[in-house]
Amino acid sequence: MARVRGWVRVLALLGVLAIVLYPLIWVLGSSLKSPTEVTSNLSVWPEELTWSNYSDGWDYIPGVSFGRFFWNSIVISLATVVANAASCLVTAYAFARLRFWGRKGYFALMIATLLLPGHVLIVPQYVLFSEFGWIDTPLPLILPKLLATEAFFIFLMVQFMRGIPRELDDAAKIDGCDPYRTFWHVILPLSRPALITTAIFSFIWTWNDFFTQLVYLPSVPSYTVPVALRLFIDSSGQTSIGPMLAMSVLSLLPVFLFFLGFQRFLVQGINTSGLKG
Repeated sequence: MARVRGWVRVLALLGVLAIVLYPLIWVLGSSLKSPTEVTSNLSVWPEELTWSNYSDGWDYIPGVSFGRFFWNSIVISLATVVANAASCLVTAYAFARLRFWGRKGYFALMIATLLLPGHVLIVPQYVLFSEFGWIDTPLPLILPKLLATEAFFIFLMVQFMRGIPRELDDAAKIDGCDPYRTFWHVILPLSRPALITTAIFSFIWTWNDFFTQLVYLPSVPSYTVPVALRLFIDSSGQTSIGPMLAMSVLSLLPVFLFFLGFQRFLVQGINTSGLKG
């Protein structure tokens, strides 16, 4: 009976997995279909493989290959990961481990910013960055992250650091460590799970961001992948759907590889909770 329940559970999980992965499989299969077959053939598998969709999509934009858009996205995403991880980690350390005047008030104010829709800040930020001459450069997308503007990641790291025993801080103080050395030698190594989680989500959210990158990057050579995908729709509303789906499949690869590369460290960090007894 237990074996039957086990098989039923496995089949149920496989069914859920098939439903979740169906859109991804459909996009992958449709990227190898001709434009007419995409609309006429509802099956996941193409009747005839059209590999030219990938080469056509890569060179679809005159004068600019799709590799340029991939490069722009990679630079912005990786720079955002580094900026977010560094600034949010230092800020979270101050909130979680240090004692200073107004700490609780500042922390409550930081949490309150989570309730503020990011879109309401676009206009004043655009005016500010325009005065700096940063429009059509990656700077508006990267430099603000150095100021710990992502309250969600700060909160995540603060909650994690609060779980680290304060006895470690006291032991470091006895050994002659000031707050900076305590952060570097004690808190930073133990905060690897929170750092990796921040890196993964920062990369995915930045790579998939469309609205902000559309606002600050108006010229085609500075486009990122999400913004460049809309170039497959012309002014008459006609869509080069085959090449567009092919480039959509390629745009998934960096996110998948980034998550795959860090998944082992993430799971390992969660299992050990950053501490060894």
